[in-house]
Amino acid sequence: MEHIENDSKYAGLSVNKGISQPPSVNPNLAKKAKRKLYTAAEYVDGITKGNISLLGQAVTLIESSNPDHYKLAQEVIEKCLPLSGNSTRIGITGVPGAGKSTFIEALGLLLVNKGYKLAVLAIDPSSERSKGSILGDKTRMEELSASNKAFIRPSPSAGSLGGVARKTRETIVLCEAAGFNKVFVETVGVGQSETAVHSMVDFFLLLQITGAGDELQGIKRGIMEMADGIIINKAEGNNIERAKLAQAQFINALHLFPAHESGWKPQVLTCSASHKTGIVEIWNMIEEYTKFTEGNGYFAHKRHYQTKYWMYETIDEKLKSNFYSNPIIADKLGQLEQQVMNDEVSSFIAAHKLLDEYFRM
Repeated sequence: MEHIENDSKYAGLSVNKGISQPPSVNPNLAKKAKRKLYTAAEYVDGITKGNISLLGQAVTLIESSNPDHYKLAQEVIEKCLPLSGNSTRIGITGVPGAGKSTFIEALGLLLVNKGYKLAVLAIDPSSERSKGSILGDKTRMEELSASNKAFIRPSPSAGSLGGVARKTRETIVLCEAAGFNKVFVETVGVGQSETAVHSMVDFFLLLQITGAGDELQGIKRGIMEMADGIIINKAEGNNIERAKLAQAQFINALHLFPAHESGWKPQVLTCSASHKTGIVEIWNMIEEYTKFTEGNGYFAHKRHYQTKYWMYETIDEKLKSNFYSNPIIADKLGQLEQQVMNDEVSSFIAAHKLLDEYFRM
């Protein structure tokens, strides 16, 4: 169509013809297809056949805040539940800088080379300000992520640890149904996340390093008591002697703690994840623990206890979510919050008013 400005009545004005739209370098970019949402049966069929793409999409459904996605995800989990439970679940934690990602890759490569299928679920820290998350574990585990026997899935904590812990546990169910017989759950560091991870794994591993001052300083007693094994990482070069000293310190410290309910005596080993030394011994320890606890019945007992624990955790989370999503409560919450900040009413009275209103509904 000619430009109206080229009409003779517009003297002295001329607009050149435009050029036709050039083709896209990649014609597929123009066809931004909407991802297909499968039925629960289709997801389950794909997962049980080892389709990693469908497994990843199902995990995304679990993590979604969309109510429809949540409902579909629960259907998928329910159908996968009878096919789960046939893996060894290992929790891995440690102070920042302990080399968790390097260690996971070293141990993970050992397992996939042995023929196991490994799922690595990493809870990644989110910014409290922006709610953003780096989710960088895949970039730190290049060799392992290239293996077709490994599935690495970071999950942002987004300031809600309880929700992420539940989603991680549900993801374990899907991974086991997909045939992954070894599962690693990595925590973001020492803190509240350890308790959540400990409640969903069979073996809890605490990773430590030397040369950061007193090795026992800053380590919470609770985390030490939860550990089934302690690893002194970065035992290489000039650091070997310091690693052996730290090992002796931790062994002595463990004698002060009460015995584990399982009857297992936690071991303290050294390794160098970057040099891949001591990794075989660590896996032998985990296998020894599994055999020991299966033999005395503690392995099954712990799994049953964890199932009950997560039932109550789910109830707590659902009640909390239902309370805050209630429109009447949401409206009154803002008013009472302002009154609390203005010192017009105490925090406890405001909380009781809201709860009383909620329970009257």
